[in-house]
Amino acid sequence: MSRSVRVFGPAVLVAVALVSTVAALAYGGGAAPQLIQDPGAFSRWGLPIAKLFVNLGAAGMIGALVLVVWALAPKRREFDVALDVAAASAAVFTIASAVTGLLTFLVVTGVPLSLGDTFGAQLGQFLTAIPLGQSWLATTLMGAAVTVLCFAVRNHTAVLFVTVLAIASLVPMAQQGHAAGTAGHNAAITALGLHLIFAGVWLGGLLTIVLLRRELDAKRLPVVLARYSTVALICFIVVAVSGYASAALRIGTWDQLASQYGVLVIVKLLALLALGGFGALQRRYLIGRMSRAGVSGVREFWFLVVAELAFMGIASGVAAALARTATPVGEEPGSIAQSPAEILTGEPLPPWPELWRYFTEWNLDLLWIFACAFGIFFYLAGVRRLRRRGDSWPVYRTVLWVAGMLLLAYITNGGVNAYEQYLFSAHMAAHMVLTMAVPVLLVPGAPVTLAARSIRPRKDGSRGGREWILLAVHSKFAGIIANPLVAAVLFAGSLWVFYFTGLFRWTMDDHLGHEWMIVHFLITGYLFVQSLIGIDPVPYRLPYPFRLVLLLGTMAMHAFFGLAIMSSTGLLLADWYGAMGWGTDALIDQQTGGGIAWSIGEIPTVALAITVAVQWRRSDQKESTRHDRHADRTGDAELEAYNAHLAAIAEHDRRG
Repeated sequence: MSRSVRVFGPAVLVAVALVSTVAALAYGGGAAPQLIQDPGAFSRWGLPIAKLFVNLGAAGMIGALVLVVWALAPKRREFDVALDVAAASAAVFTIASAVTGLLTFLVVTGVPLSLGDTFGAQLGQFLTAIPLGQSWLATTLMGAAVTVLCFAVRNHTAVLFVTVLAIASLVPMAQQGHAAGTAGHNAAITALGLHLIFAGVWLGGLLTIVLLRRELDAKRLPVVLARYSTVALICFIVVAVSGYASAALRIGTWDQLASQYGVLVIVKLLALLALGGFGALQRRYLIGRMSRAGVSGVREFWFLVVAELAFMGIASGVAAALARTATPVGEEPGSIAQSPAEILTGEPLPPWPELWRYFTEWNLDLLWIFACAFGIFFYLAGVRRLRRRGDSWPVYRTVLWVAGMLLLAYITNGGVNAYEQYLFSAHMAAHMVLTMAVPVLLVPGAPVTLAARSIRPRKDGSRGGREWILLAVHSKFAGIIANPLVAAVLFAGSLWVFYFTGLFRWTMDDHLGHEWMIVHFLITGYLFVQSLIGIDPVPYRLPYPFRLVLLLGTMAMHAFFGLAIMSSTGLLLADWYGAMGWGTDALIDQQTGGGIAWSIGEIPTVALAITVAVQWRRSDQKESTRHDRHADRTGDAELEAYNAHLAAIAEHDRRG
């Protein structure tokens, strides 16, 4: 079984996925003839099948690269074989994406397939001028780039950047999902993107382990499998939650579960639950058994793997069919927008922004819910591991870290996030909290120090969390951006660059731009605070007096920016905030935002100044204590020598 599974396992996956796709299309009507401009049976059935191979190719590509980055050792043959798997999967992904783009054009336009110049011109127009075509063209080009890089790159660090590019190739696909352009489209994009990425890592990682069968002996297999199992558990959680969120947006109410779309969602959910059970069996039983007894349990493991691949095939096939199945909640807006604000944002208006509404309204962003939840969980797990082995960790660091993560979760999901598209003042409040308040809480938590102390180091040449974190912290790039002067320029300068260039507009129009904005301001704020009061290691720190000077100078620039906004007489985004028509004066609201930018920095500035002063005093006390202890050990030898030197000079002067 263990020898034939390298062929039998992938064959089962593809066969079951194809059968599931065809059955789900037949049941859900995803390949039914169109009433207007029907493209023909070939295009109607071929499009979801091509999309299935896009998903399978993406899974093999991303899953193999994640294993290379996380679990495999560069000095072993397993590393190169896994990269070959990634390259082959990326090639499948690229070809399938190109075919999908062509079939999408045929289905959308109803133009018959031909080799004429007119057809080529129409296809070129679709791929270069229409957003749907542009997304498939971008996906194909990125897939081709990943294919070449997987063959060419063998450096462990460089593979990480190839992995990032491979994950980025799924972003255009995420922006095509159901509900694109309707209420809840931002949540739909985030949920679908997370679902695609983590499902791909889950499926592709297991498939890669199967294809690495010859390279993993009885001792090596449990090691690699244990590392994959940790990643698979995270993937299961993310896939389950994001799948539920996507289904809720598309189904609407519980009674719609009886619809064809709802039944297919239930089938996919049952397959997911079965996969979760298989994963639990692996973690609790088979991995430990194989680690203790060597070959014992290996045969049972491979049987379980084939069963997992079969259920993954069911889930993948149903998912491909769901993309072509009509949803109970239509993709077109159900009613005419009642205000310009709804036309601009595509979202229903939240209630009037009374102060208390900022603490009761929610606009959930799954990406940051997961980031904050996992950030708290892994931090507490690290603290627990330290204490179990008898090491100490200050309680205040844990409290501050958890508080910072909870504040970040509120800003990215709470009332401020619900109103920032409509009110410049709410947007500025989110910006100031992200770049100033959240880092002031997170930096004293010293996450890098905790990771270095709590994560077990790898001894086989592979890189886990500890190795990647320390490599990033000690890299030349980190040394540049962590420099106090560079961090201060990024912190203050990004304000002006962001609000007075096209970046601001991008974050309003594109959900990807909105997510970039959060990451950017969080990182620049973190780097600046780290340069002032950080505990984690950095290449260079300013002396304490210069830290205070840097803080005051940077915050003066920050305050000047706030005053400039307060005194402005023109709108920054007149065709956005000025066109909302929501019953608020956009200019007064913008000036209020400037006041927030000016005033909200005062409390973090005072907190930072006090912290720097306290650290300065403690540093002087430690230095004084160190000198006292040295004097006690040497009997004040340095002082005695200095006094003798002065006495010799005095005697020399007296004789002269």
